[in-house]
Amino acid sequence: MPATYEPIATTTLTTTATSITFSSIPATYTDLVLVVTALASTGTQSIDLIFNSDSGSNYSQTRIVGNGSTATSSRNSNLSFMRVASAVSTTIPGLSITHIFSYAGSTNKTVLTSESEDQNGSGSTTQRVQLWRNTAAINRIDLNNTSLAAGTTATLYGIKNF
Repeated sequence: MPATYEPIATTTLTTTATSITFSSIPATYTDLVLVVTALASTGTQSIDLIFNSDSGSNYSQTRIVGNGSTATSSRNSNLSFMRVASAVSTTIPGLSITHIFSYAGSTNKTVLTSESEDQNGSGSTTQRVQLWRNTAAINRIDLNNTSLAAGTTATLYGIKNF
């Protein structure tokens, strides 16, 4: 990562788990970046993100997906989570990079997620612009999934405030 990225915490699963939590996030950075490399322990899984334990209908997203031959888009409001990965498999890791802008500010939180899944030639890339309709500073991030496999890694970075 660039020199302006400061690692806050990393979690690498050694056994199957249903969640990864980053808590007590300091308010000393301008933005956050969450990088997840994930495997599912069963089937194809999604990974959802919740800020500050808020599972109310306070999230929305606009999404575009491309797979090399087609592109689709969708928009959803009043969700109870943000999606950071949508097709994590048991054999090929998915990569997700989530930028969380002005996370400690007093406005609604804007998030940009880029995710990639290579399914041996039939993968896709997804871009999501998401919003958490809450003005609280983010001090906790929960990543939830039905079954994350051992080897899944999540790293939270803070963007230095100069």
